[in-house]
Amino acid sequence: MSKRNLKPSGEGWVQLIASIGFIVLLIIINIVDPTFYPTMWHLATSGSMEEVAEYIQSFGPMAMLVSMVLDIFVNAVGFLPSIFISTANGLVFGMWPGIIISWLAETIGVVISFYIMRYFLRDTADKLIAKSTVLMKVDDFSGKNGFVVMLFARSLPYFPSGVITALGAISKIKPRDYILANLIGKFPSTALEVAIGTDIVNFQENMGRLGIIVLVAGIVYFILWKVYKNYINKKNAEQEHDPNA
Repeated sequence: MSKRNLKPSGEGWVQLIASIGFIVLLIIINIVDPTFYPTMWHLATSGSMEEVAEYIQSFGPMAMLVSMVLDIFVNAVGFLPSIFISTANGLVFGMWPGIIISWLAETIGVVISFYIMRYFLRDTADKLIAKSTVLMKVDDFSGKNGFVVMLFARSLPYFPSGVITALGAISKIKPRDYILANLIGKFPSTALEVAIGTDIVNFQENMGRLGIIVLVAGIVYFILWKVYKNYINKKNAEQEHDPNA
């Protein structure tokens, strides 16, 4: 098995430029508004959706743009929860506008995080994987089936986003497949997070709708899990019987 080369050449240059651009952006943000990072940390860790909503509303006509920037930043960082911002988007802009804003922002954020993590982590992962036959098979599996695995993982609501991004970064999934899987998979998970979070805040008004959403989502995800499990079992069986695997 040939080692994948992610040094700064071809795709590696794109990753390097994206990483540098992200770092420069972080510096510019701090220069423009020195209170931005402390504020983001407080909002992301406070657990108060109402407080996040008030902060976003305080920007008036620029509220939607500010919300997208915040959501992109939190998802790009990877270890801060974005659920409070996504729910706040539903409270401030309404259910569907909130879903669309959160979906696009979260997708952009995790793609940025993927490129940064892959540039710094993939070479280290290659060295560790090369020492284990089992890990090499898992790595090959992630390359051939990465789109389906990532699509299912991203469709799960409330699952730690940074963990999924890190696993994608050290796997062999193609960037194109990663981006497409996130664009598709992020929509149902984000929609559920925004819808459920908004209805929980307004529980007395939306109790019936919340119950229906949870019930339908539970049934759909149970079916998806069965389909995904059958797919993985089938691919594992094919890989075991493939002499070139």
